[in-house]
Amino acid sequence: MTHPTPFGDPVLLRTLEAAGLHATGKFHLKAGWVSRAWVGDEYVVRLNTDRRHRDAYRHEAAVVSLLAGSEVPHARLLSHGDGPDGPWYISERLPGQTLHEAWPAADSATRQAMIESLGSALRALHRIQAPADLLPPWLAGALSGGPWPAFHPPVVGATLQHVEAARQLPGHDPRLLTEVAGWVQERLTLFAADEPVLVHGDLHGSNVIVDQGRVTGLIDFAEALAQPADAELDTLLRWCARAREFPPAPHETGLDEGALADVPGWLHGAYPELFEREHLRERLDFYDLYVELALYARHPRPETREAAQERITWLMSGRNHLDRLTW
Repeated sequence: MTHPTPFGDPVLLRTLEAAGLHATGKFHLKAGWVSRAWVGDEYVVRLNTDRRHRDAYRHEAAVVSLLAGSEVPHARLLSHGDGPDGPWYISERLPGQTLHEAWPAADSATRQAMIESLGSALRALHRIQAPADLLPPWLAGALSGGPWPAFHPPVVGATLQHVEAARQLPGHDPRLLTEVAGWVQERLTLFAADEPVLVHGDLHGSNVIVDQGRVTGLIDFAEALAQPADAELDTLLRWCARAREFPPAPHETGLDEGALADVPGWLHGAYPELFEREHLRERLDFYDLYVELALYARHPRPETREAAQERITWLMSGRNHLDRLTW
């Protein structure tokens, strides 16, 4: 919804004051999954509303600092901190709108240009040196035995940990988990020689800003981590194949999968080396299995765990959402 002036929202005012910024112009309030965002003429103010991800902006600020001076299009960080309303993060306003918002009205040539620009942005991102142990704080805590507030991005080395966690569930399928453990152990060697790079970790239409057929910025680096470059394809291809599951905010609607059918091929053309890894399909299946295992082992809702178990069974038989895609 549109907020007519910033002066009517005390939370926005307090946040701007804490950052030493003036409240000028109009702001549009946008809801998100774990935050609220006020989009202004000059900058974007975000407030974390989910205590489970309290350190997300601190992590994002550290990741964005790695991008300084690079060719990665991104929003410059102006300030971040923690206040009485929660953690906040203020960045410059990028020109354009999200890829999700721009896609329905764009013609085929513009869509292709946007995806080709995305390929260039990702190539630049994957050239960034990052600490080998870079993980979002919530994910590092979860892997150390804490709660699981989210279930992606994939972390290759933690996959068997999920298998063991699933074995502690009442009513688990021991035969399936034995098959899964063997499948994982056989394929871990596919990743043995990998060099970890900076991976966005949550790349889909709502986290890419575009303007006039080009990407002006990748946004929301709260889940960025160091993993093999092709781990980036996990969420991106999942978005293409299951786009309805990626609405920009609760109670909104995701895109139609048919409208994204050409995206993998266009991305392949723009960034071919991302798709040229040996045994790519097996690697992508591995990333997919990681996500489904995390849901099966950790999700609090029984129906979500049951759906994940069914998808794991399909994957063990050689089927998953990647069968719907071509590149």
